[in-house]
Amino acid sequence: MFVQQLEPVADSLALSALVAALPLATVLILLGAVRMKAHRAGLIGLAVAVLVGWLTFGMPLGQTLSAGAQGVLFGLFPIMWIVVNALWVYRMTVRTHHFDILRRSFGRLSDDPRIQALVIAFCFGALLEALAGFGAPVAICSVMLVALGFDPVKAAVVSLVANTAPVAFGAMGTPVVTLAQVTGLPLDTVASVVGRQTPLLALVVPLVLVGLVDGRRGLRETWMPALACGVAFAAAQFAASNYLSAQLADIGAALAGAAALVAVPSARRPAEERVRAAVLTGVRSEDLDHDDPRPEVLRAYAPYALIVVIFSLAQIPPVKELLAKATRVFDWPFLNAADAEGNPVGANVFSLPLVATGGTLVLLAGLVTAVVLGVRAGDAAREWAATVYELRYAILTVTSVLALAYVMNLSGQAATIGHFVAAAGAGLAFLSPILGWFGVAVSGSDTSANALFGALQVTAAGESGLSPELLAAANSSGGVLGKMISPQNLTIACAAVGLAGKEGDLLRKVLPWSLGLLLVMCLIVVGQSTVVLGWMLP
Repeated sequence: MFVQQLEPVADSLALSALVAALPLATVLILLGAVRMKAHRAGLIGLAVAVLVGWLTFGMPLGQTLSAGAQGVLFGLFPIMWIVVNALWVYRMTVRTHHFDILRRSFGRLSDDPRIQALVIAFCFGALLEALAGFGAPVAICSVMLVALGFDPVKAAVVSLVANTAPVAFGAMGTPVVTLAQVTGLPLDTVASVVGRQTPLLALVVPLVLVGLVDGRRGLRETWMPALACGVAFAAAQFAASNYLSAQLADIGAALAGAAALVAVPSARRPAEERVRAAVLTGVRSEDLDHDDPRPEVLRAYAPYALIVVIFSLAQIPPVKELLAKATRVFDWPFLNAADAEGNPVGANVFSLPLVATGGTLVLLAGLVTAVVLGVRAGDAAREWAATVYELRYAILTVTSVLALAYVMNLSGQAATIGHFVAAAGAGLAFLSPILGWFGVAVSGSDTSANALFGALQVTAAGESGLSPELLAAANSSGGVLGKMISPQNLTIACAAVGLAGKEGDLLRKVLPWSLGLLLVMCLIVVGQSTVVLGWMLP
């Protein structure tokens, strides 16, 4: 058995933490300063983690490589398994032109561009985040807004800022699932704490969006539908994450937010022409006048309705138990590790949920979608293969980052950093969201940031006397606010609206919002660590 060491370098915790941080520093420097491609930076960082774990922390090379292999498998299944199948469904709707029908349907809900921004960027964007994540909502929503007549820069900024509140539960709850996996905390507990933090953002973001679209006039004239949308979204996200399922949190929130918008009479009132002229380019998308047959509109909504229905059925206790029977639990080969106290780590045993996982359920929904949309089997298979090819670099990035995280966690590197960081004491409550924010800003993924810093947060919490669940959740909740300034998301937004090379312009527009909302989240977490807001925690 390999037992982790906390002070392998000259019996000094500070020096050991400095060496343990080398893999993270390598990735961050290569991404932020050198501007290297994320998948290459991840692979180099993984190599550094393996060398530090083997040569400095004394983990046998075979066990070190085995730890990395477990991270690779977890990155492929269930994480990228979800993303691939979700984007496959989207590609089929584009192939059959039902995505255009869906876009026109959204455009007809309201003539007011401020309401259109809420429907598309916030509500539909949250649904896309729930199903796929990893940049898909920003790309798709930006294109839809430009097609409705929005200025490209404004469309990109609105889509980036909107892609915050749903991120922690995106890709069928992948970030919180990963957080639970790398920290050893129960998924239900982690999800419930995150579900008592990010809904507070949802109350604010819709108001920020209408302000971005139309300034003070937008807030003055559309605060009621924006607030109704935010309250409904927040309530549904809280309820689902705490009492139903983390995988359904964003789906329920997106649908509740959209329903609230439709229910508010002022949201359906036609916008004054001066408002449209000020907000848009002045040209209304001509194809909005195209009359789509009702059956085709229903088919356009069908893929998302199928996913909601299938995931809801999977939460019924008898069905959930039946699906769980396909789960395989086994001892992970060539791995026998214990923490510094000598307790075996949970990663010695690996659980593989073959059917009871989001990706498999989305695959099932995709197969039914192909039938509903009339996509032939051969064409559907080719679209799936094309999706994998399109995501090849994202797959390599996610697997390398997860492998790095597993090596750092199992070799003791994360524990050493956590013990050192714990010296911040009560200040950790304020710093925890910032660490998550920084991780997402660099990696572009809340999942990756949770994998990198989740175990560190829990270790530091244990040393400082704070709640491990609170700091772990703070990592994810703070991380969602780094999404809008990550280089990957900025690049995706610019590419989607034809602003290649203008990433710096977008960054300057969204950075103040990212920092401002981060400060709010830091104060929330500090409050939850004391009697002031401690009553909010489960």
